[in-house]
Amino acid sequence: MVQNGGGMVILLPDNTSALSPEEKQQLFELEEELLSEEITVPLYFTQETPQITEVYDSVKTDSSVDQASSGAEALLKSVTANGFQMVVNGPNSAALGEFQITNIQGKLSGHGIEEQLPTVAVVAHYDAFGIAPALAYGADSDASGVTAVLELARIFSKLYTNSRTHAKFNILFLLSGGGKFNYQGTKRWIEDNQENADSSLLTDVSFVLCLDALGNEDQLHLHVSKPPKEGSPGDTFLKHLKEVSSSLFPSVEFGMVHKKINLAQDTLAWEHERFSIKRLPAFTLSHLDTHDNKIRRSILDTRDGVDVQKLSRNTKIIAEALARYVYNFTDQGQTQIFTDTLDVQESLVTAWMDYLTSEPRGTQLLNKDHQMLATLEHTMERYLKDVRRTTVKPDKRDPEFMFYSGAEFSMHAYSVKPAIFDLILALGIAAYLALLYLLGQNFPTVYTGLKRLVGPKPMAVEKRQ
Repeated sequence: MVQNGGGMVILLPDNTSALSPEEKQQLFELEEELLSEEITVPLYFTQETPQITEVYDSVKTDSSVDQASSGAEALLKSVTANGFQMVVNGPNSAALGEFQITNIQGKLSGHGIEEQLPTVAVVAHYDAFGIAPALAYGADSDASGVTAVLELARIFSKLYTNSRTHAKFNILFLLSGGGKFNYQGTKRWIEDNQENADSSLLTDVSFVLCLDALGNEDQLHLHVSKPPKEGSPGDTFLKHLKEVSSSLFPSVEFGMVHKKINLAQDTLAWEHERFSIKRLPAFTLSHLDTHDNKIRRSILDTRDGVDVQKLSRNTKIIAEALARYVYNFTDQGQTQIFTDTLDVQESLVTAWMDYLTSEPRGTQLLNKDHQMLATLEHTMERYLKDVRRTTVKPDKRDPEFMFYSGAEFSMHAYSVKPAIFDLILALGIAAYLALLYLLGQNFPTVYTGLKRLVGPKPMAVEKRQ
């Protein structure tokens, strides 16, 4: 792909929302191709700035040397042109052998004996993915899902603090790590809780609701690996989602998408498949109709691609359907449970989206001490109980994942002259020195000649007899 080059710099538009669908598709295809190719030279991505645009324009102008009409013009342009030398500062990439993926969990305990109550789990992964981890903001997938989880935790915590509205259901909230790497955090979290005899989190799970890409469109799709049986908790929740969408939000088209788990693939399609493999009833709610949508793993998934109003509306739909399930409400029609102070706050949704997309969330950038994880944990502690972190380490013998440093570098562009300029300059200096040498060796002759040229002419004298 790159020939005779020391590296490649790809400039990305500062505002991706201004791109046409055709331009976005081209960038999607570029990402996919680069991820599937073996690149033998360094590949750098950066967003356009006035400084980098100036360098690019200069390089583009200097490239017109090949279009010169004559050899003399081409030579002149090649001598007078300015080039740029790109210098990258920073250590070489190295494996992060001790890197840990972090999960954050919390719960609302139902009214009664907690261990004997059924549980509903609400899950979203917080990391992002793209060809350049330091430019992966994952706004729709899955900052929107994380925002919905936090808002659901906030409004249901108000219901659970009131004895009159304390449901007989445990609600578990999980923010998982490594979602973009085959849901490694979710996988280990399930294994730890199923194998731990002291853990009752997954003992009686009605269903697991995973949230992914909720920040756009007027469609909602419930992705399932196996359609829920008639009368099962999953079927009941599905009916509530349909009822809420049709009665309270008629502009939203709701449907179910059935896709079997393909274990032959290297990666799973949706997060709920991690639970389904362990025979736990689970599904993913998303406005995307397929897991193959390239926006889920692209650096083009930025904040300007999320509609806060639609994200707030979708969160309301989830909240209404979940409340009708845990409180066993039926035939509510257009009755809305969450209103006034219990309603989803669009200002909070906006604030969370702005915060989560304020910096890149590539998995390798979010170590266990990252400030964003601390903020998420602190927020969950405000609304939930038994909030704690769990970490996932790679197996030293046969690691399932390995991350590397070097996601961010500083690059400096130095203006330099081409090699032919140095050659001509050296020839000029050599000619100058040779001239001086000849002048020194033949100074008397040169001096006499100069004296004749610039010296005073003898005056003519008139003779008289």
